[in-house]
Amino acid sequence: MNASTEPPIEITAFSWVPDFAKGYVRCLRPRWALEEIGLPYRTRLFHAAEPRPADYFLEQPFGQVPAYREGDLHMFESGAILLHIGEKDERLLPRNPQRRARSMSWLLAAFNSVEPSVMELVSVNLFNANEDWAPLRRPSAMDAARAKLSRVADSLGDREWLEDRFTVADIAMVTVLRGLDHTELLSEFPSLVAYRARGEERPAFARAYRSQLSDFDTGSGQSMEKTAAGGGAS
Repeated sequence: MNASTEPPIEITAFSWVPDFAKGYVRCLRPRWALEEIGLPYRTRLFHAAEPRPADYFLEQPFGQVPAYREGDLHMFESGAILLHIGEKDERLLPRNPQRRARSMSWLLAAFNSVEPSVMELVSVNLFNANEDWAPLRRPSAMDAARAKLSRVADSLGDREWLEDRFTVADIAMVTVLRGLDHTELLSEFPSLVAYRARGEERPAFARAYRSQLSDFDTGSGQSMEKTAAGGGAS
């Protein structure tokens, strides 16, 4: 099925977030994947500081973004959405069984093994920075994140991507690493700094990033049509 005959794709996103969150909301992940393969999409927007409509919890039980609609198909959780989009195009998810399995494993590792330690740092340094316990928790949180990053760096080695080429696993991992922007921790791993930069230099990432930022210029609850500009950038 080609892009012209596929049902419209809709991603939920935010029309407002605090300044420090702009460009980091997790709807960036499916936007990036869709931009890589040139599939158009639209966004349905919510104000991050306002309650979600009651019926939204039928789509996304936790009231978060993104949720994903494609005709009669409804999904939530960015990892599941990335895997679904990857099924559409071999450029995002290899068809070779071993490479496919490794790509899926790295995607889950990004979200299950690496991101929890990154989010712990976000909690300590941003959301709870003024709490009395934050200075006590920070050193152990840094050590835990450092240990995870060390294993990623060792596995990456001197390769450009986690596998032999770019896949949805790299969308997952690069977006997780971006969550460390409030610290200098990533600078301890030059290979990961370069890896992240390669991801952000991809034209599809730039389009997805601009797409997210543009939604913050609209009103809550509005829907905007987003069209992938190219797809398949190297």
